Amino acid sequence: MPANRSRTMQWRRCLEQIQERGGAIEIAVAHAGDDDDGAHLIWRVRVLALSADEIVVEQPAALGQIVHIRDGIELVAILTVGQNRWMFTTSSRGVLSVDDPRRPTRGLRLVMPSEVQRCQRRHHRRVDTARLLLPQLDVWPLLDPKSAVLAERACELAFARGPETDAEEPGPSIRPELGPRFTASLVNLGGGGVGLEIGPEHSQIVCRHKVYWIQIPMPGEPAAPICASAKLVHTHMQSDHSIYAGLAFDFTFNAPHQRFVADQICRYVSRQQEAARVAQSLRKSA
Repeated sequence: MPANRSRTMQWRRCLEQIQERGGAIEIAVAHAGDDDDGAHLIWRVRVLALSADEIVVEQPAALGQIVHIRDGIELVAILTVGQNRWMFTTSSRGVLSVDDPRRPTRGLRLVMPSEVQRCQRRHHRRVDTARLLLPQLDVWPLLDPKSAVLAERACELAFARGPETDAEEPGPSIRPELGPRFTASLVNLGGGGVGLEIGPEHSQIVCRHKVYWIQIPMPGEPAAPICASAKLVHTHMQSDHSIYAGLAFDFTFNAPHQRFVADQICRYVSRQQEAARVAQSLRKSA
């Protein structure tokens, strides 16, 4: 049997191994249409239980706030074991209580796919049935974490003003004390931080700094990007010499900003789901 076919047929066993080890898969709200007019926010969610027709995962969260996924919403999921990655489409079936050994929790029920497709590389997540576009972030080393407080407040005011806001980087009067800017791909969101893919040309910057100022664009939103401080927690060099970096949001000097960031992420995902719901209804009525 060809190697690729064999690996595809073993995905169910790999999913079971992930669940047995307390591992996670990644999920994102599927695009509303075929025009791919925006990027995806991807969550790492722990696999809590499996049955013949369902995958139960923990509900995605943003800084302590549950990101509610509506019943019937189409999702794209990624299953990764070592160098093997599979993608599949699924949908939400609502939530249920799960007797988790760590703590009682509410799980999100997903439809078990009948088939999956392999995707070769993390930043080329495209298969016949689904495509994921990763948001591109601007990132700076944050030289003085206290200097970010004023810029974070300016970010909040920009969202309050709405569509007329200029989405460029902060002006000199409110700009934190930063190092050189570089770009990174937002690979996933977790409950308290982000996973970034950083090109090898920026590896020296990552080696020298531990605290960063990041701007998270909300695709399709007219307001300025969400701005926040984050601390580097861990790094991993990938096979193509890019760096996977895990960063934890840091609100040490501006605790109220945590609620703002969480609210805006949840708001964006809610808008994504509404657009997807309308698109699904149109397809069914066509």
